[in-house]
This record gives sequence, C-alpha cells and structure tokens, in this order.
Amino acid sequence: MESYLLDWANLLLRWLHVITAIAWVGSSFYFVFLDSSLTPPKDEDLKRQGVSGELWAVHGGGFYHPVKFALAPPRLPEHLHWFYWESYTTWMSGFALFTVSYLWNAGSYLVDKSLVDWSPLAAGATAVGFMVVFWLAYDAVCRVFGDREKGDAIVGALVAVLVAVAAWLACHWYPGRAAFLLVGAMIATAMSANVLFWIIPGQRKMVAAIREGRPVDPVHGKRGKQRSVHNTYFTLPVLLAMLSNHYSFLWNHPRNWVVLILLMFAGAAIRQFFVLRHGWKLGRNRHPLPYAAVGIAVIAATAVWLAPSGGGAPAAAATSSEAGYAQVRSILEQRCYQCHGAQLQMKNVRLDSPDGLKQHAASVYQQAVVMKLMPLNNATGMTDAERAVVGQWFNTGASTR
Repeated sequence: MESYLLDWANLLLRWLHVITAIAWVGSSFYFVFLDSSLTPPKDEDLKRQGVSGELWAVHGGGFYHPVKFALAPPRLPEHLHWFYWESYTTWMSGFALFTVSYLWNAGSYLVDKSLVDWSPLAAGATAVGFMVVFWLAYDAVCRVFGDREKGDAIVGALVAVLVAVAAWLACHWYPGRAAFLLVGAMIATAMSANVLFWIIPGQRKMVAAIREGRPVDPVHGKRGKQRSVHNTYFTLPVLLAMLSNHYSFLWNHPRNWVVLILLMFAGAAIRQFFVLRHGWKLGRNRHPLPYAAVGIAVIAATAVWLAPSGGGAPAAAATSSEAGYAQVRSILEQRCYQCHGAQLQMKNVRLDSPDGLKQHAASVYQQAVVMKLMPLNNATGMTDAERAVVGQWFNTGASTR
C-alpha cells in the first residue's frame, strides 16, 4: 500500500511540477524575447512618459502593444501583475517530488555502495546540501564580481567551474541517475532563489520608492536583470538534467560527469543563440548562428562518443543454446525476487510465478537488459552475462514452461 500511495504522490507532484515549470519557463523566455525585441518609441507622448522601448505583436486574433519604461512609469496602476508564483510553485513541487522519489527511499535511490558506502541519512542530507552550498557559492560569485568591469564574463566562467565541480562530485558520490537529477535540482534551486532573494525584493523596493515619491535606485533593476539573464541560461541545462532520467545511456557511462557537463554546455550555447537572435533581427548584433553550431556540434560529438561499440544486441553474449525459463527463474530468484517476490512487490510487479513473469516480460527485458535500470543501482549484482540470458529468453518467445 505504501508503494501504491507513493506512486500516486509521484504522479500528482510530477504533473504539478511540469505544469508550473512550463508556466515559469514560458514567462521567462517571453520576457527575454520582449527585452531583446523592443524598439525605441516613435510616439512623442510615449517618449514624454519615459518609455524606453515598445513592441507591436499579434496573437490569438488581437494586437498587443507592450511598452517598457526606462526606470519608472509616471504613476503606478492600482494592480500590478507579479511573476513569482510560477517560480516558487515549480521549486516547491520539485522538491516535494525529489523527497517522495529519492529522499523517502534514499537507501535505494541515493546510495551506491560501490561509490560511497554511507547511510541513507548521510546521502540524503548531502544531496540537500548540494542545493544549499551551490546557491551560496553562486550568490557569492555574483556579489563579488557581478558589478565589476567584464563582470558578466567573470561570473559566467566561475559559475561554469562551480557546475563542473558539482557534476564531478555528484557522479562520484551518487548513482548516475540520481547524480544528473541532483545537479539539475541544484541549479534550479539557484534559479528560484534568484527570484526569491533578488528579483522580487528589488522590484518591491522600486515599487515602494515610486509610491512614496522617492527616487528609484537603478541598482535594483540592474541586479534583478542580471539574475534573470542567468536564469534563462540555466534553463536548458536544467531541463536536460531532468529529462536524462529516462535515458540510461547518458548516466550509465563511466565518464557520466563529462557527459553531463558537455550536454549542459551545449544547452547554454543553444540558449545563447536564441537570446541573441532576437537582437540580430533588429540589427543589434551579428548573426548568432555560431553559438547554435557549437551546441549542436557538442551534442553530435557526445552522441558519437557514447555510441555502443559493436552492433550486437544485448543477448548476443548468451550461450548458443536457447535460454529457457529455468535459467531465467534462477537469475531472477537471485537478483529480483527481493523486490518483486512474495514478500514485496515494488511498483505492483511480481515475478516469482510463471504468470507474473509472462505479464511483465516486456518490462523485465526493457528495464534489465536494454536500459539496465534494474536491479536498481544493480544492488544485487546482476552480471552482463545474466542480462544476456534474460535477453535471449525474451527474444526467443519468453516461454514460462
């Protein structure tokens, strides 16, 4: 029953997390596009009001005319729309999902004794520590170097180093799937913290100054803009880390930390292309195609690097004789019955009977042979030869007689 309830919690939290993440990423991308696409106003009345840029757009059968004030409008409207609950809800639902999926069963999902032999509590606490420490280090880098000449380049280089170090540590301390997710969650935490501690507080100070008739300090807008730009470059690497959960060929690689760094770099480069493309269309910068080309080249090179050597199927290593049910049952008894037998049926899967195995044969093949996701973290030590036997059994009809 506990497993069943956790599955429902996982489903509902994942659903909420995806919905709010779409809303957050969508609004973030829109405002980056908007800032990059604004043109100086032509209307004299807009100029007198302090408008620094305007955009005409058509969508959904109507025309829109957003404008941006250089510092503050002549007067504030009664109602202002704030963009922050998209960020907060995304992080809270994501952390709740991480808790249900990983922290709740840290011994299974966060501990690989071949990497670090530590307790589930220590593994879980360290995972949360990754998020906190990265935010503190990243924030310190922004505070120290963000306002300096060429500060953006310095901050970008140092943050890249921080991410690379975190990826190396995570992949050497945690199972690959958990390591990739953890690095993504770490960066996403910094993104949401940017909104919570810098962007929204700065905007509140600006609004308060306008309403009280005091001069608006432009530093709040500058710093908020800086953190917002960081967030847009973080977005594609974070999404890659989250999606990697489904692709074991990425995080099962012996140099999985290099794979993660390369793909995150590619995502940031491709995002740079889209950011600069808006300005290029208005003649503000050179064509940003080289950034996209670099990102695509890195992805292609990584794909070539990860390509399996040899064209044989997983079952090729099996013996020449046909693998029968008795052989497979012996393997599953040693490697799988602990979690999918009479005493425990994780994910409502039971394999210790012919009917149960027949029902889940395709899943066993996919999880244990093709993707090598099961046994989880290979806790029971299933060998490649045993996986090959299971593969051959499935490919020759999956008989349970």
